[in-house]
Amino acid sequence: MADKKLMLGNEAVARGAYEAGATVAVAYPGTPSTEITEFVAKYDEIYAQWSPNEKVALEVGVGASFSGARTMVAMKHVGVNVAADPLFTASYTGINGGLVILAADDPGMHSSQNEQDTRYYARSAHIPMLEPSDSNEAKEYVKEAFELSEKYDTPVFIRLTTRISHSQSLVDLNNRVDVPMKEYTKDFKKNVMMPGMARVKHVVVEKRMNQIAEDCNTFKYNTVEMNDTSVGVITSGVPYQYVKEALPNASVLKLGMVHPIPKKLIEEFASKVDTLYIVEELEPIFEEQIKSWGIKVIGKEIFTVQGEYSANLIEEKISEHNLNLDTPKQLPVRPPVMCPGCPHRGVYYILNKLKKHATGDIGCYTLGALPPLEGIDTCVCMGASIGMLHGMEKARGKEFIKDWVGIIGDSTFVHSGITGLVDIVYNKGISTVIILDNSTTGMTGHQDNPATGKTLKGEETHVLNLVQLANSVGINSVRVVNPFKPEEVELAIKEETMKEEPSVIIASAPCELLDKKRKRVPYRINVDACKNCGMCMKLGCPAIQKKDGKMMINDTLCSGCGLCAKVCKFGAIVKDGE
Repeated sequence: MADKKLMLGNEAVARGAYEAGATVAVAYPGTPSTEITEFVAKYDEIYAQWSPNEKVALEVGVGASFSGARTMVAMKHVGVNVAADPLFTASYTGINGGLVILAADDPGMHSSQNEQDTRYYARSAHIPMLEPSDSNEAKEYVKEAFELSEKYDTPVFIRLTTRISHSQSLVDLNNRVDVPMKEYTKDFKKNVMMPGMARVKHVVVEKRMNQIAEDCNTFKYNTVEMNDTSVGVITSGVPYQYVKEALPNASVLKLGMVHPIPKKLIEEFASKVDTLYIVEELEPIFEEQIKSWGIKVIGKEIFTVQGEYSANLIEEKISEHNLNLDTPKQLPVRPPVMCPGCPHRGVYYILNKLKKHATGDIGCYTLGALPPLEGIDTCVCMGASIGMLHGMEKARGKEFIKDWVGIIGDSTFVHSGITGLVDIVYNKGISTVIILDNSTTGMTGHQDNPATGKTLKGEETHVLNLVQLANSVGINSVRVVNPFKPEEVELAIKEETMKEEPSVIIASAPCELLDKKRKRVPYRINVDACKNCGMCMKLGCPAIQKKDGKMMINDTLCSGCGLCAKVCKFGAIVKDGE
């Protein structure tokens, strides 16, 4: 009997790569997929790395696959957008060593800016996709995906969602399979996608997908559970677990392969049940296909296309039971805020003070959009702050843009901000970009990146010099400031935004959470000197609070950064003990 271990879905995926004999794992961190590659990095048998962005990660993965290695690439759903360019063409070229792409969707948008459904990418790119419903399946599906990849000469998607990635269940542990590297053979007709070759390969891709569509009718992870035939449900992934809880007597067709889907198996299942439901989170992808085959199903007529499902929702909609659930107690609103001691806070405070606008970006610094700082006006996608800033300048003119800056983090700048900066220089822009350099990839859990000097496995490496990089693309005016010195930040912003040339301000200070050993001496408010003006509250620091009409600092939260003391005009904020 195999050993068992309780594992997160992401940990189980990593175990699957190990057991499958994978050689290479590549990713860019993004919740809910981040931990996959962090767990992979613990296996010495697998080379694992962070890449600057998902496009590069997939290109590294394709290269490793071409060379003959079993390779896994992981990203969150919006990362697939970034990786789409190599993705679609890799479908045409096919692979050599198996290539498995993990895409983690985020129904409910727990940590994402949209709620897209990656199954559409599988359909559009003509790539098969599997979707597990628990941690053990996550592990086994990775192993199966490598086999399918090599059998059909194609990349294979595995779709996770937040609940699978971050929930635990028992996993069977097996030994690693020793998979020799596939021999590399030069074949430009297969691997060089010029138009003449691509036209031929498109025919191959369509033939391949037709074959997979036929074979998936007997795919072992597409399973039928016949029970009461008055109700039948077609589902996949974590909604399968909800269906089994809410409708224990229903007949269920669980799809382990969610693209393509098994037409013959579905037709056979539908013929055996009186009423057929489709339970799928987000888009009606199964539903639209099955209805197009002339099969009568009930789906989004009763279910939402938004957010996560639950067992209660399914029982209410299908069984039409009034569950008489108590209304949840209303807890006090607790909006997300930047941490006490966050180096970004001082920059936003000054931007607010100067009444400057900012195009923002993806990262923990996006929280600066909220009151009281209200430091950014926009946030669309990774790297967009710089391009949008330039677009505003070209649309509204040089005087307009002097009241604006672009805000981007160090990891995000490396991810997709560099080309935007090149665009500003090339097209004679004068915009000012502020890089918030906190020496880590903060929002996803403090992963290293090319600007930190450490690899995923903790090895020392070259540190990307952001000053030199900005200079090299043509930015002559680059200033490094300490965000905990408000006067220095204010002067830099005033001067750089008035220049008739592009400029970069690098606000450099490490994330407060990086150094766990640093001795932190909290600040306190001298009540005799305090005028109760509320200026310190404008920083939005959660350690600064108002109690019984008086300002106070919660010493259990205070990091001792001292920013509040610098903005107090009356010297009422001092270090504890002074």
